[in-house]
Amino acid sequence: MASIKYTTKDIFEQDFKSSFRGYDQDEVNDFLDDIMKDYDAYEAIIKELKGEIARLKAVSANSSRPSSSAVEATDTLRTERTSSATNFDILRRLNRLEKEVFGKQIAQD
Repeated sequence: MASIKYTTKDIFEQDFKSSFRGYDQDEVNDFLDDIMKDYDAYEAIIKELKGEIARLKAVSANSSRPSSSAVEATDTLRTERTSSATNFDILRRLNRLEKEVFGKQIAQD
């Protein structure tokens, strides 16, 4: 996992050298303010997700049988596989039918 190089405080305290043809300092500061807000939002999301991971690990460790949602997901997957096979069979039959009907017309031309 990549380490974070700058904190919000580092970004806030960063100073840039000024030159005659340098960037507009107010524009740079506004941009860095937006970056700091995003950085805070990312840190909050990461903290929330780490808490969710810990909670799910605890739930997983406490339960020995699969949850009802896992069973439902397996049933859904089986249903999708069955319908996929059915759709494939229909497409194959349709392909054969088209060859019969349109194949004769192409051969006559």
